[in-house]
Order: sequence, then C-alpha cells, then structure tokens
Amino acid sequence: MDLSIIIVNWNSVGFLKKCISSIRAETHAIEYEIIVIDSASFDGCEEMLRKSFPEVIFIQSQENVGFARANNHAFEHSCGRSLLFLNPDTEIEGSAINIIYTYLQKLPKAGALGCKLLNSDRSIQTSCIQSFPTILNQVLDSEFLRLRSPKSSLWGVAALYEDKSEPSAVDAISGACIMMARDLFEQVGKFSEEYFMYTEDIDLCYKIKRTGCLNYYLPKTTVIHYGGGSSQEAKSNFAVVMMSESMYKFLTKTKGRNYAWCYRISMLFIALLRLALLTSSKLFKQSNEGSIQKWRAILQWSFRGNKLIKEF
Repeated sequence: MDLSIIIVNWNSVGFLKKCISSIRAETHAIEYEIIVIDSASFDGCEEMLRKSFPEVIFIQSQENVGFARANNHAFEHSCGRSLLFLNPDTEIEGSAINIIYTYLQKLPKAGALGCKLLNSDRSIQTSCIQSFPTILNQVLDSEFLRLRSPKSSLWGVAALYEDKSEPSAVDAISGACIMMARDLFEQVGKFSEEYFMYTEDIDLCYKIKRTGCLNYYLPKTTVIHYGGGSSQEAKSNFAVVMMSESMYKFLTKTKGRNYAWCYRISMLFIALLRLALLTSSKLFKQSNEGSIQKWRAILQWSFRGNKLIKEF
C-alpha cells in the first residue's frame, strides 16, 4: 500500500463525509487506504461510513483518548509505506494528495510535508506553518502584529507570503494535513501522547527536525480547512486552557521546567494587561466579550494549571 490516510473523528460526521468524498474524487494513481477512528463521539459516523464508504476501515474508541493517542491507535491498523494525518473538517482540492505524495518521495531529507490551508472563504490560514514556540513569540502572539510583520522569523510564516511554487523548509506545519514516511513516524516515536489536544503536531515536527530531516511547506497545494469543525462542539474556555497547558508541556519537554515556568508567569502578566485594556471604559465594547473570556481563562490557568483542566 502506497499511502494510509488516517482521520480522527469527534462530532464531525457531516464534515467527514465531505472529506472522504473529496479524497475519492481527487486522488488517483496511488494505492491508498482510509482509516477513520471515532474518539467516543458516537455521532453516527460508523453508520454513515458503512452506507457511503464501506471500504473505509473504521475503529470505534470507547473513550475520548485525545488526538495523539487516537492517531497512534489508528496507525497500528495501517499498512501504508507513507502516512497522511488529515482532519475530518478538511476538503481536498485537485490533486493535492498526489502532489504531496510525489514530493515526499523526491525531496531531500523529507520529514513532514504540509500544504496551504484555506478557510471556507479561501483566505489563507496563517496557522498552517509556524516557528517553534518560545516565550517571546507566545507573549507577542496577535493577528495585528503578525500582519504588520509577516516575514519576521518570530512567527515563521514568511513562506506564506513568498511568490514561489517550490517547497520551503519550515519549522512546523499544521496537523490538519501532514504527510510523512511510515518508518520516520516510527523512528521518532509517533505522536507524543502526553498531549490530549493541541501542540502534538508541533511536537512531532520538532522530533522530526532533531533527526536531521526537514519539514516542508508546499505553497501550490491547497486543502480547505473549515477549522473548528470538531472544536466548535467543545467549550471555548476548555480549548483555550488546553492550548495553554499543552504549550507549557511542550516548553517543559524541549527547554526545561524553569523556562516553562517563565512562560506561565509571562502569560499571567499578559492576561492581566489584556484584560485591563479590554475592560477599560474607552475600549470596552460588546464585541470584546469573547476576548475577555479567553484571557480570563488564561489568567485562571496561569494560577491553577492542570488543576483547572480537571474541572471541565
């Protein structure tokens, strides 16, 4: 088998059907299998697959084990020489999978390969590539600053704004669509299962680069990523807290506990500053309510950490 396409489903049956339909319509000349694992959402995806795509290998997890563990479990049922980890809320455009697969075979020191991710309005998702996290780029993280200096190495998104068709080596690519060789995935220890959700793709790319391989962004290959197809079902504050906790774990793992604690303290002060600005009499607007809830959640996490997650 040339390629195993692995999809983790969680309350995304509608997106999943479109995703698989696009794979079948656009992917040719390579032998592939599709493996779907449902992470205890029981949203009817098994019945949908049995009716519409009986060739798909389906795995039902009895508990929500998180993105990393679900992918690793599905991997054990695969047989492809190459792997494509794909979000259910994606839609393949043109020969995207074929093109990525071809580059995987010919690029020097090919590690993880990703493509240009588009929103439903066809605008670029700047999260499809990024630099490895540091305290500085996390503290300064904002759409305003990224748009003001998009080619800064701080963000690692310069390749999105370059007018070229050839692949670019980058730090990390989004786990919404990530292809790599099977033997490399095994060599780096698969997805790190200490992450329940978020940051596992960055961690994987980090491990790949440590082997001497390169992660590549393919600018002329596009996939629509509806974004949040699953996470819309989750509590927004839970997602914010999980992202902060996952980042803390990654920094602890890669830079040490003291560095990670500095990150946590920095986020505490940034949360206080953001809340002060958002709630000030001059700047407060009803539309700021979502941002206020986000930074309140980050402030609570900076004090309580993993204890807060257990309350969700």
